[in-house]
Amino acid sequence: MSRYLLLPALLFPWSGIAAGQTTADAAPEIVVTGRGLDAAPGDRAYDIVTIDRDRIQANASSRLESILSDVAGLQQFRRSDSRSANPTSQGISQRGIGGNASSRALLILDGVPQADPFGGWVAFPAYASGRLGRIRVTRGGGSGYQGPGALAGTVELDSATPDQLTPLSGSVAYGSRDAVDAQGTAALVRGDGFATLSGAYARGDGFTPTVAENRGPVDRPAPYEQASGAVRTVIGVGAKTEVQVNASAFTDTRDRGVDFTTNTSTGADASIRLVGRGRWGYSALAYLQTRSFASSFNSVNAARTTVTQSLDQYNTPATGLGARFEILPPLGESITLRLGADIRDVSGKTQELFTYVSALPTRRRQAGGSTRTTGLFADGSLVAGDWTFSLGGRVDWWRIEGGYLTERTLTGLGAPLTNFAYPDRDGSEATGRGGIAWQVVDGVTLRTAAYRGWRLPTLNELYRPFRVGSDATFGNAALAPERLEGVEGGITLTPARSVAIAATYFYNRLQDAIANVTTATPPQVLPGVTTYRIRQNLDAIRAHGFELDASWRPGPIGLQASWSHTNSTVDGTGIAAALDGLRPAQTPRDQLSGTIDAHYRGATLSTTLRHIARQFEDDQNIRVLAPATTLDAYAALPIAGGVVVELRGENLFDARVEAGVTGAGIVERATPRTLWAGLRYAMK
Repeated sequence: MSRYLLLPALLFPWSGIAAGQTTADAAPEIVVTGRGLDAAPGDRAYDIVTIDRDRIQANASSRLESILSDVAGLQQFRRSDSRSANPTSQGISQRGIGGNASSRALLILDGVPQADPFGGWVAFPAYASGRLGRIRVTRGGGSGYQGPGALAGTVELDSATPDQLTPLSGSVAYGSRDAVDAQGTAALVRGDGFATLSGAYARGDGFTPTVAENRGPVDRPAPYEQASGAVRTVIGVGAKTEVQVNASAFTDTRDRGVDFTTNTSTGADASIRLVGRGRWGYSALAYLQTRSFASSFNSVNAARTTVTQSLDQYNTPATGLGARFEILPPLGESITLRLGADIRDVSGKTQELFTYVSALPTRRRQAGGSTRTTGLFADGSLVAGDWTFSLGGRVDWWRIEGGYLTERTLTGLGAPLTNFAYPDRDGSEATGRGGIAWQVVDGVTLRTAAYRGWRLPTLNELYRPFRVGSDATFGNAALAPERLEGVEGGITLTPARSVAIAATYFYNRLQDAIANVTTATPPQVLPGVTTYRIRQNLDAIRAHGFELDASWRPGPIGLQASWSHTNSTVDGTGIAAALDGLRPAQTPRDQLSGTIDAHYRGATLSTTLRHIARQFEDDQNIRVLAPATTLDAYAALPIAGGVVVELRGENLFDARVEAGVTGAGIVERATPRTLWAGLRYAMK
């Protein structure tokens, strides 16, 4: 508990700064936005993509992970979305640096980190698209004032602002395989603040993940049911100060299309943020994040005629607690400086039943621990005519403590079968980023940047072994933090107000990359397992390539496109020597996304084409996931009184999108063709 007492100390400056902004002016105008401090001018030196609310709303699946696919190079560990994927495979990353299901990009919502405290994956069903007002994706690491963990970049989610809200809005749609998708928001907006109440619900009978030629009697559709809710209140407490209070919760139940694969995630978040936009700008944030995860695993025979339970991960509770304070001193119009500190403490454990005999478990496993990072940061921007300079850095002190792994028989008799108490560790990391942008002439800007980021291993990577079918992976309590160094250079062209083109070349080197490495000498031999892996720090992963983003909107018709091309290779020695020169698992060479849309008298039509190149399921580049191209469509046709008919289509040509292949050669697919019809309403 003593570590939690550090958090309020970061928030003490509130009172003094807020008092310093009080003036004698009578009845000043109060303007609230619900957002944090303004973006720094120096951001123009970096590769940043913004997705606005209109695009967020006009998406065929209405799911956050699909919306993020507009940004090529931003990917999940697997190709499946949150209707059929195992939640633990849904970490996000960028720029081809690979992954192992833990996020290598920092995801934040209204300033609060969102990755699961135990495993680092993202609970996508928690984020109803109707609540979001803007998404801002920064490619490249070294996030600075936004916190550690931004190895490959940062994804900022902002809740909808007052001008984006109506008193009452909602949508309901019915789709393929008896699916329902519904969202609703009520908003009360006043001059000195606003409040919102929102909810979302989705369910479906699901599709059969195993492809037709590999199916057996045990394979069936994979149903899902998900719900979330959020309450948000923003109150102006002065002409230039506001308090933002958020609370949200979600529940998510999925099945993997075979018996004994049901998984359930639940969570709740709460945060409070005080934002001042006076002469001295400041922001003070405190938050609490709770998660619980349960999942069952199975073993299927080669003919896929019988299935037995192999593991019951019946409870994985985790907690994230943190705070951040930052201040912007008044240094003039051309200089912006942010100074601050943050702290994040996470703890969690997994509780599992395993070694089934005659359909009953005989052993219990528990594993977990806690980590803490405390950081100081500074980020500055200087605008000098046609030149913009950005420089920021942070120092983090980290600690891993209380790690353990115990395994006992369910009888409780005798000594533990496994009883490891891992030594506590600590260290420090210095990271940062710097960039320069030069506006050569109107409409032409050259930019270059360099950065260094880091990520602490998750509790899941450190301590938890797991099994998927005939593949088993073991944790590694000795894992070191990952560190990334990178450079980039690019050009931004805006020859007309309706045209924007950005091209960027990058080179990244991820040192001590954590990967699941195949081994012939596992710590433990398990029945029915044919492939063993252990988490290891690789020497490095090197990735270089380019990103191209373009948009054109001369009138009611618009185009936008994004292309990422990446060459990634592993540097490996020792146990990973066989991987040297290979491509990281789950890393495609090319990703493309293109959208054509049209708006006319309240109606919207759009189509989105996406392509993902082939990638490898495994670290040894043996199991290949074929390339895939999909086409989505969206149509919104107004009727009357704020009512709109919505028609949506995902993967219209029913392309086979391979999401995984086991050691036994069983292929799993992602979402097939899915059609939706529904209504949307917005009170004027």
